[in-house]
Amino acid sequence: MDKIKNPFSPGAGSPPPEMAGRDAILEHARVLLGRVRAKRPEKSLLLTGLRGVGKTVLLNDIERMAIDSGYRTLLVEAHEGKPLAVLLAPHLRRLLFDLDRLAGAGNKARRGIAVLKSFISAINIKVGDFDIGLDIDPESGSADSGDLEVDLPSLFMAVAEAAEERQSAVAVLIDEIQYFSTTELSALIMAMHKMQQRQLPLVLIGAGLPILPGLAGESKSYAERLFSFPDVGPLPEHDAFTAIQEPIRAAGESIEQDALQEIYHMTQGYPYFLQEWGYQAWNHALESPISLQDVRESSALVSNRLDENFFRVRFDRLTPREKNYLRAMAELGKGPYRTGDVADKLKVKINILGPVRASLIKKGMVFSPSHGDMAFTVPLFDEFMRRAIPDFDV
Repeated sequence: MDKIKNPFSPGAGSPPPEMAGRDAILEHARVLLGRVRAKRPEKSLLLTGLRGVGKTVLLNDIERMAIDSGYRTLLVEAHEGKPLAVLLAPHLRRLLFDLDRLAGAGNKARRGIAVLKSFISAINIKVGDFDIGLDIDPESGSADSGDLEVDLPSLFMAVAEAAEERQSAVAVLIDEIQYFSTTELSALIMAMHKMQQRQLPLVLIGAGLPILPGLAGESKSYAERLFSFPDVGPLPEHDAFTAIQEPIRAAGESIEQDALQEIYHMTQGYPYFLQEWGYQAWNHALESPISLQDVRESSALVSNRLDENFFRVRFDRLTPREKNYLRAMAELGKGPYRTGDVADKLKVKINILGPVRASLIKKGMVFSPSHGDMAFTVPLFDEFMRRAIPDFDV
């Protein structure tokens, strides 16, 4: 088998050769983009799912769809330690200057730049060494209160009005949105509330862990009326087979049915793992078709690669107490896990574990699918924990 022709692409955010099983979400995004451009109200989109299910890939696909539909886009990734305003400001500056260069009457793009300048000055943060527009004065009284929940909606309205004047629209795409603070998430929700009330052409399409709907609801009770929260989960068997089989066929080779079934069994249908198993099985096979034996012989290498490149980078960020908590979860088998059962396994009172549990949630390692339950945010992490700490002793 020619390794250069290998169609699979395991990697963070790498587009798969076959986008299987995501048609409903992409159609949802297409309708959203079309309706907002036509000034018809529609809920913005917040994708939720575990690590490795392809949320980032979907965001990239939706951004391309938005550009093809005439949108101006900005795509950012949230992370701990970087405020929302710092992430958005440089991209909004670029977008507003692009709108200002377009032919057409009116000066709302330049007003948008003035409002952005007020916004940056009011929140008093460093946004990098870029010129916000020396020839444009801040607009006093617009987005300059220093209160993000007040100022961000004003800024988004100015940006959306500038796009509307140029017969365009704006798509704000944010990955890992669960890392924002409660205030930042609330400000985003309030900004999108203004967009819907005024029917302005700006949409928010985000992606985050399964805790996102709960965070949004806690931030603003009306969030569920502003956003749809489609779940991006593992692929069912048919779609998982398609994700493996079609790229191999397109490359002029084939794979046996029992090999497909073994890959599905090993990956449980999670897209990132499908790519890794497909990649290694192709490289291991001496000839077509890829056989069950090829898949089984390559599985040890896949497990090692996943341990080092996917699991361990998260494991190494943990404190000893956090590792012990996760190992206790894994000892209980498949999740979700009752917090009381984890405490019993660790032989401590449940209230003692509260800070550790909160820290693991903040780090994006676990989430609460229902009251009193915990689950891993990373698929198959229970199996990794048993490999990483084989001898569990409290």
